[in-house]
Amino acid sequence: MFTALIHAILQLSDPKVRRVVWISALGTITGFAGLIFGVPVLLHALRLTGIVWLDWTVDLLGGVGVFIIACLLFPAIMAAVSSLFLDEVAVAVERRHFPDRVSTVSQPVGEMLLSALRLLLMAAVLNLLVLPLYLIPGANLLLFLTINGYLLGRQYYEQVAGRHLGVEAMTVLRRTHRLRLLVAGAVICGLAAVPVVNLLAPVIATAFMVHIFHRSPPFAGDSAL
Repeated sequence: MFTALIHAILQLSDPKVRRVVWISALGTITGFAGLIFGVPVLLHALRLTGIVWLDWTVDLLGGVGVFIIACLLFPAIMAAVSSLFLDEVAVAVERRHFPDRVSTVSQPVGEMLLSALRLLLMAAVLNLLVLPLYLIPGANLLLFLTINGYLLGRQYYEQVAGRHLGVEAMTVLRRTHRLRLLVAGAVICGLAAVPVVNLLAPVIATAFMVHIFHRSPPFAGDSAL
């Protein structure tokens, strides 16, 4: 798995991949900023109670709450936004490292949008359910990596595997390699939590998962990882 990650990082030297980095970074920043600033502006415009001091309190608490939730959801926002642009990355990795397995098949835009919305919804629900536990030192980091690692591992695997396999075969393999995908997702989540690096994370994650997919049984022996 470490080798797969190194290969994924080195893939950033590919001009086509760098182009996607810029598109993905811009999309992620826009989505994050829209959530951070859009919700407080909406709350302020609604003036829910009509009482100045109470509305001001709602605006303040709502803004702080949205910021915290947006930070927790950043990996999912990143994956959802970038999922529309990353087929080029998968193709570039396959052409360089797996030339006999290159697939130019991509999901329809509608399916990608539904998948992205599903990811955001699942991330929001799961993170909100365990939100009180995030106040426990030590447990919060483990929970964050586990929950978002599961979601990201699943999302990126399905995005990559869906270019080669049908839904049933992809689901069987995803369940077979669920522990491996959880670890890979936690690595991606860790990258997404590092400032500046998180803007590169979607591209690295896609390249990383292409290696995970092609180097996992039945496509290759475990030793490849």
